[in-house]
Amino acid sequence: ALWWSALAAGLTMGLSLMAMGLLKSRLEGIPGSHVISSLGYSAGFLAVILARQQLFTENTITAVLPVMSKLNLANIGRLLRLWAVVLTGNLAGTLLVAYVMLNLPIFDTSTDKAFLEIGRKVMENDLGQMFSKGIVSGWMIATMVWMIASMENAKIAIIVLITYLMALGDFTHIVVGSAEVSYLVFAGEIAWKDFWFAFAGPTLAGNIIGGSFIFALISHAQIRSEKDTTAKLERDRKAKAEKRRLEKERALKDADTGAQKEI
Repeated sequence: ALWWSALAAGLTMGLSLMAMGLLKSRLEGIPGSHVISSLGYSAGFLAVILARQQLFTENTITAVLPVMSKLNLANIGRLLRLWAVVLTGNLAGTLLVAYVMLNLPIFDTSTDKAFLEIGRKVMENDLGQMFSKGIVSGWMIATMVWMIASMENAKIAIIVLITYLMALGDFTHIVVGSAEVSYLVFAGEIAWKDFWFAFAGPTLAGNIIGGSFIFALISHAQIRSEKDTTAKLERDRKAKAEKRRLEKERALKDADTGAQKEI
């Protein structure tokens, strides 16, 4: 069930490429069109998160925090298995949707051209940029997940805001980017080795570091600190209650002693 949900998420994330391509082709020649077409990037994230499908970068924060609370080899193994299942499902979905978008007569020539331009834009990044932008992207997705948990009523606005900024900044994301770049592979513009080594490898590493090791460590430290503070307050409360009890017992004992002396 987990893998099928991840596959569905990968297919759904194709909406981001589709929406951006359609907007880009319709706004061609208009100044500042990138600012508007970047809104399409949010489409896939909105659909996946609202449908509660399994997205890899979303799992990096939600799955890591419990593991960090009880760090051992067994929990680390479970985390890695979860990541492997979700990531392979996501990638299978994005590769399939990219293949279908290219090979079936669905879109007009201008839209197909826009899809290629989007993929080329991603591949303009060198290895260092793929990695660095992936860190920022992973951190932003983790921030989005954290914000949604505490502001459920503003979920849609949060998703659109964060993912729109990701698109404006051209930050690399392993799932959305795999649809964009694999489109180039299926079109014959780049080889699979470029997909895996120039894009997927550094982007995945950046997403994991940004979404897990940086954000999760900070969040874990914050939660740990809050727990320690709560525990200290609870200990202080119990200590004060015990002190009041002893003072009350002492006062009763003194009163009994005084009454006996009077007798």
